[in-house]
Amino acid sequence: MQTSCHEVRFTLPSIEVAGKAWGDPQGLPLIALHGWLDNAGSFDRIAPLLENVHLVALDLPGHGLSGHLPAGGYSLWQQAATVLQVAEELGWQRFALLGHSMGAIITGIIAGSVPERITAAAMIDGLLPFTSEAEDAPRNMARFFEASLAAGEKRKPVYDSVEKAVSARVLGGTTPISRDAASLLVERGLMPAHGGWTWRTDPQLMLPSPLRFTNSHAAAFIEAIRSPACLILANQGVMHRHPHVLEQIVRFEHIQQHRLEGGHHLHLEQAAPEVATILDSFYRALA
Repeated sequence: MQTSCHEVRFTLPSIEVAGKAWGDPQGLPLIALHGWLDNAGSFDRIAPLLENVHLVALDLPGHGLSGHLPAGGYSLWQQAATVLQVAEELGWQRFALLGHSMGAIITGIIAGSVPERITAAAMIDGLLPFTSEAEDAPRNMARFFEASLAAGEKRKPVYDSVEKAVSARVLGGTTPISRDAASLLVERGLMPAHGGWTWRTDPQLMLPSPLRFTNSHAAAFIEAIRSPACLILANQGVMHRHPHVLEQIVRFEHIQQHRLEGGHHLHLEQAAPEVATILDSFYRALA
């Protein structure tokens, strides 16, 4: 059990990326990717429970302590490219992945695109991105343009205490989350502002996607995964809001699938030990 962690930082060609690292540098190289609007604190509960891994949890660009990208810079494939740049900085030609939600989607994209570099891919309550078909592209792009033009008029909220920011995260999130879990994310997600606290997160991340994969695109990445793969689904998680997605996931027979009681952030809540047990067994099997 690796209980201690330390901060890491990577100077990439276009951005500074921060993160947290646990474990023995001689252990299995493992990069962990958090969900949308979360940060590396997403893995604080399970990382110490994983044996024989060198886990590096990133703050993806625009999140946590990492830098922000220029206008229009965020996409799933851009985030995936950043992960590969970090792997280069670490000197990891081959490595494993662990992703939650958006991070799980990015994990699938990387594992399907460069399967020769990925030794294993584990995903928590996430696999396929939101998709749309070709005929929807003009409307989606128009929504992005409209929101981008209006973004300059918006201001980040300022809270007079960290506790109020935690409450805002609990009440205002897109998925239910416990106060304890929210506290771990908020700790890394705030910065001082105007005598109070505001979010570090890049507001651009709130913009609608200008371009989405089609269903066929999304499925092709998952079908192209060649490494051992594992998916942990929360019985009260985000995937269960979309039964048609669950039906599609069942067809990916090359992915181990586990279902646990809990919400979308089950790895930060009561189910964390169960999640860690599944992941520990999954990564140990690689040896």
